[in-house]
Amino acid sequence: MFVKVLVELSAFNIDKTFTYHVPFDMQKDIKVGIRVLVPFNSQELEGFLLEILDYTSIDAKDIIKIIDTEPILTKELLLLGRKISDETLSTLISSYQVMLPRALKARNKNHINIKYQQIVEIDNLNIILTSKQQEIIDKINEKGRCLYSELKKINSSVDTLLKKGILVKKNVEEYRLNIKNNKIYPRHELNEDQKMVFEEVKNNLNHNVNYLLHGITGSGKTEVYMELMEEVIKLGKSCLLLVPEITLTNQIAERVMSRFNKVAILHSALSDGEKYDEYRKIKRGEVDVVIGARSAVFAPLSNIGIIIIDECHTTSYYQDNMPRYDAIDVAKERCLYHSCPLVLGSATPTIDMYARASKNIYKLLTLSKRAGLSIPPKVTICDMTKEKKVHNTFLSGTLVNKIRERLDRHEQVILLQNRRGYSSTIMCTNCGYTMKCPNCDITLTYHKNKDIMRCHYCGYAKRKIDVCPHCSCKDIKELGLGTEKVEEDLQNIFSKVRIVRMDYDTTSKRGSHEKILSSFANYEYDILLGTQMIAKGLDFDKVTLVGVISCDNSLFMPTYRSSEDTYNLLNQVSGRSGRRNIQGEVVIQTYNPDHYAITLSCNNDYKSFYQREMMERKKGEYPPYYYLTEVIFKSSDYDFLSREVNKIKNILSYKLSDKKIIGPMMLYPFKVNNVNRFGIIIKYKKELDLKKVLKDLIDHIKLIIKLK
Repeated sequence: MFVKVLVELSAFNIDKTFTYHVPFDMQKDIKVGIRVLVPFNSQELEGFLLEILDYTSIDAKDIIKIIDTEPILTKELLLLGRKISDETLSTLISSYQVMLPRALKARNKNHINIKYQQIVEIDNLNIILTSKQQEIIDKINEKGRCLYSELKKINSSVDTLLKKGILVKKNVEEYRLNIKNNKIYPRHELNEDQKMVFEEVKNNLNHNVNYLLHGITGSGKTEVYMELMEEVIKLGKSCLLLVPEITLTNQIAERVMSRFNKVAILHSALSDGEKYDEYRKIKRGEVDVVIGARSAVFAPLSNIGIIIIDECHTTSYYQDNMPRYDAIDVAKERCLYHSCPLVLGSATPTIDMYARASKNIYKLLTLSKRAGLSIPPKVTICDMTKEKKVHNTFLSGTLVNKIRERLDRHEQVILLQNRRGYSSTIMCTNCGYTMKCPNCDITLTYHKNKDIMRCHYCGYAKRKIDVCPHCSCKDIKELGLGTEKVEEDLQNIFSKVRIVRMDYDTTSKRGSHEKILSSFANYEYDILLGTQMIAKGLDFDKVTLVGVISCDNSLFMPTYRSSEDTYNLLNQVSGRSGRRNIQGEVVIQTYNPDHYAITLSCNNDYKSFYQREMMERKKGEYPPYYYLTEVIFKSSDYDFLSREVNKIKNILSYKLSDKKIIGPMMLYPFKVNNVNRFGIIIKYKKELDLKKVLKDLIDHIKLIIKLK
């Protein structure tokens, strides 16, 4: 018997299977999808067994060891990995590795133990017991089984009963993630719009239909999700619910767990051991619902009845390193395989998604009213050009007054400033020198609480400078505005205000997301200040004011999606205000009060925004009128990279003469961690031979690197 094995090394020049011989004593345990240990040159590597052969003409080495008793990769996941590799031009091994928790990846010497605990059970009651011994028996009868360590603490007679064979001690697996949910979320009766959406999807639970659920913020999309999942579970199938941010995972998990018992959670904030346990729990069929962020789309569910992707417009569903997959595309493939519906939910679907819905590629469902008694918030735009003349501060008089009103009424406020740190740059006012990261082409951000300047790309940090290293002048000024600076000024304006800041700096520790959101929900703070991680999906009863300190950063980002991103951000964060029966308010501060992305978001007028944005996209020849493929080139050798990327541009121009080739251009930031980056963009209406040309390009680059 021979097998084909895909080894753990992720390099294009070995992106293929290698043939090995299976010793006779191992043959009975061979299965497609398991991991095996094999010799590879002078190394021992793990790999996935992808094919079984009866015969081969080559001289094959023996496999060393079989690692798994059951396949890690199911038939579905094996097919899915090949699809991802082909569509994203990624190595096949990277497409399989991304599906798995660290403990189950093909990676030698990278294993995590299963956690066990000792329990005590009654084995044989055949003697008269003392009163202390009877207490132990009663406790076990009450609970069914008890931890040995707990019984030992309260009653030493447990060891006597074990010696006499009355009790027996066993090792049982203990799942590391133990989320206790004591919150009870009331069940809400669906309104007419929600019922229509529910009935439409319910009637197609056994068909592959891709739905776009366009529901304004507060329209009750989550309640519809819950009702649909309940129907799926009644059919004996499982549900997969994806959310874009870790911050949302636990909040929505609480709601789901208040209704369903068998729930698993998968996201990047879990420890490797917790991911391992949750993954195996899912694979064993012990759960009905899986909730998670992007990578949870690969959860090893065997009988999927529905996949729901909430806040589907967010870019966090796209992975920007190999394999560069889109979780929505993966979900489509899985729904096709399981013949079940996909529901994409958002208050602000992307222009591309809405265009597909207008052409019936997606079936459009709409929730146009807020659920229950809540009504959309009142929105005020503050022109900061005028405000600066009156108040020389980044906070307008309007926003300050409205914050004070809420504090007086013991209500809560959410403030968005989409930049962390204290200031975005440190500059010498004498010569204009700015401190840049030595590894990346970007200025360092000042963090006052630690008195350091830090690069947000590679993590480089150094103490704040007091003297300019260029001209020796001491006129050092802090420019730009971050969440840390906003927090300091708010404390100065409102002396007794309780502020909690939520950004990357305050949420880097394990469990910090949940702690911050829980404490804010329990009214331990008056103001939640944060970056865009606070803009989506959060639901707090007492929040009646949302303030956007500056929306201009996203408006002028160098991307054709800048207007769309701004509209989405404003609409989403506005939806956090007035979620119950008190009308909320929103204050948006901007230097561009007449920009259509801002004015239309204030009116919650998505259709008008969509129509205006489609006009702009058509003029600029951008999606959905054109497809875009970006090819990124990286090297630490600038001269080599610059020379070769121009040659590649000529190759692409020759082979793709019917398509627009833009570039090469320096990416922003150009240098990251001492690696230079160029990009070439290909614009086209029909793919035709593009994929073949790009595959040939990869072969060409392999040769260049080999000859260098």
